[in-house]
Amino acid sequence: MKALTWHGKSDIRCESVPDPRIEHPRDAIIKVTACAICGSDLHIYDGAIPDMHSGDIVGHETMGEVVEVGPDAGDLKVGDRVVVPFTISCGQCFFCKRGYYSACERSNPDKEKAEKMWGYSPAGLFGYSHLLGGYSGGQAEYLRVPFADVGPIKVPDGLSDEQALFLSDIFPTGYMAAEFCNIQPEDTLAVWGCGPVGQMAIKSAFILGAHRVIAIDTVPERLAMARAAGAETLDFMDEDIYEKLREMTDGRGVDASIDAVGSEAHAAASFDSIIDRIKVATYMATDRPHVLRQAIQCTRNFGTVSIVGVYGGFLDKIPMGSAVNRGLTFRMAQTPVQRYLPLLMQRILDEEIDPSFVITHRGTLEEGPEFYKTFRDKKDGCIKVVLKP
Repeated sequence: MKALTWHGKSDIRCESVPDPRIEHPRDAIIKVTACAICGSDLHIYDGAIPDMHSGDIVGHETMGEVVEVGPDAGDLKVGDRVVVPFTISCGQCFFCKRGYYSACERSNPDKEKAEKMWGYSPAGLFGYSHLLGGYSGGQAEYLRVPFADVGPIKVPDGLSDEQALFLSDIFPTGYMAAEFCNIQPEDTLAVWGCGPVGQMAIKSAFILGAHRVIAIDTVPERLAMARAAGAETLDFMDEDIYEKLREMTDGRGVDASIDAVGSEAHAAASFDSIIDRIKVATYMATDRPHVLRQAIQCTRNFGTVSIVGVYGGFLDKIPMGSAVNRGLTFRMAQTPVQRYLPLLMQRILDEEIDPSFVITHRGTLEEGPEFYKTFRDKKDGCIKVVLKP
């Protein structure tokens, strides 16, 4: 089959690789009908994710048609259309039973590596390094789905692939980001990053009852999409974000902040962002947390900071004094996608949201390597790429 494979920094290739096969009774094989390039895939593309091996198949936003099932794959049957969560979860361990599927204790066969870095291991993920299981990803013609009786959700006939695809990751992630904010009717939220997850967070915040959403980015197409969703927008290259948010909230600060950027934040020529770049370039730090620092400083006393941007290691110069002395609440997670799937599928069916609004580019697997560059460089108004094998 054809698949997109990683061969080093900025080196994604479309290659022929062996077809997946059933390896466990709970497995299923799907024929991929749609997959997407996620913003977190760009961390892999930029060489920021450790323990990637040359030839690894990438991608974790995937849906398709079941073509083979193991004997213990639940009620899945050949011919079912399914969306596959990016989190691989057993459904039976301590965390899965409590709905924390992204902390599954059984799905990461390389958990000792993760424990050395993080203390304890999260769940295995599709296409996201051998630190998280070394599973083949879904930017391919076929995908093996472990624990298929727990993960995939069937897609009703009335929904297109593009309407359902983002249930795999960015819609649940954006929704969780807004849910973490414990939104009250008069609340004002700020969202840093108007990429795909940020756009879903903006939409979700309004669904959950936010009064105002202020979206922060510098890419014109992203800011325009945020405005179309009802958000007020700020360009961080043109504005002092702290001062502007203070002005827009009568000096109090926003009720909650969402960091939808993560470890590779770009910023205006602020001192801290320059230091971040120097430290990462010289291997003295793993992440560039400018946005997280700013979100903390911009959130009102006893407000909430919701973090869904990807961070990999140890963050430098985080203003914990500000957070502690002003009573901030932090909420963060890799999204336990399975927890949200029934609710969010119903919101799509009820026409509260059509997640396909975020798509700007479509193509084939063969065009995938070039689309990685386009997406990374924010060329041609690119916000979200969907590939159809």
